Amino acid sequence: MVDRSGIFAGDDPFRIARDWLAEAGRTEPNDPNAAALATVDPSGMPNVRMVLLKEITDHDFVFYTNYESAKGREIAASGKAAMVLHWKSLRRQLRFRGTVTREDGAAADAYYNSRALGSRIGAWASQQSRPLGSKAELVKAVAAAGVKHGLHPKRPPFWGGFRIEPVEIEFWADGEFRLHDRFRWTRRAAETGQEGEDRQWEICRLNP
Repeated sequence: MVDRSGIFAGDDPFRIARDWLAEAGRTEPNDPNAAALATVDPSGMPNVRMVLLKEITDHDFVFYTNYESAKGREIAASGKAAMVLHWKSLRRQLRFRGTVTREDGAAADAYYNSRALGSRIGAWASQQSRPLGSKAELVKAVAAAGVKHGLHPKRPPFWGGFRIEPVEIEFWADGEFRLHDRFRWTRRAAETGQEGEDRQWEICRLNP
């Protein structure tokens, strides 16, 4: 049994993650849900960029993007991704990696409709990650999309969510003299009849 207490206590890593994110929301000056998302291209070359983590459920982590962007294409090809959130105000970080599935249903529609109108129109106009001749071209595309889709645009078919179901989660907190606290949660190997969230976690303290 790994000795954990304080901010690391609990038997549900998703609840701990939600608690940490909520605390960061009270201390971080901007975007406490900003996260670095790592993927690989077909040649195995890694890519990393910042995205906004929008939800932590009881079994996965959810963000939204253009499916035809570089990250969308790379996730579609590999079915895997990793993410890290670093909170300077708390001196903590949360990282995880796992398999990825699309969130292309009601939850994606609800989140899309919650966004500002300009952001919803922008999702239609931007050919994310592809070459752009000038900012003026983008402004023109936004104006055209606004006229075409009006005040109540539907979610684009090429835009939606991704759910990362982790096989590994690590909680890290800064320690004096760089003797940091690190706890890694790893999904146990699947047994007969066990899938996904039915599998149990193994917890290990790591050297800093």
